[in-house]
Amino acid sequence: MKFPRNARIFRGQLDAAPFAIVFFLLVIFMMLDSLLYTPGIALQLPVGDDFPGVDKQAVRVAIDRNGHFYFESKSVEEAELLEKLKKAVSDHAPTPLTLVVFQDEAVTYKTTLNLRMIARNAGISDVVLAALPRPIAPRAAPARR
Repeated sequence: MKFPRNARIFRGQLDAAPFAIVFFLLVIFMMLDSLLYTPGIALQLPVGDDFPGVDKQAVRVAIDRNGHFYFESKSVEEAELLEKLKKAVSDHAPTPLTLVVFQDEAVTYKTTLNLRMIARNAGISDVVLAALPRPIAPRAAPARR
């Protein structure tokens, strides 16, 4: 059975208007994207090399630059954090927990030490500070002779 073909190859000029419309829509979306709220807290983690990972069960606490604590993505006070960490320790009773601390670079040593004391009082002895890996430097181009 033979079907009739009505399709012809387009040989005319392309119209620039549809391309311009799509381009300007993309520009508008890019501009609106920068105005959208991104949930979470902004942390500037320090950069480091060759840090070991965590091989035990871990709980995570974040500290922003103002010294506020965040546990399970919620802002908590020190007393509430202690209770939540104690509950996490009791939930994972036979295995020891490791506390992974995501802290901003601007956090003071006093705040970090305070968090370590809270963790120790809750029954967590291992505390690890999170860091970003160092960016890989681009390879140098070979010298031409």
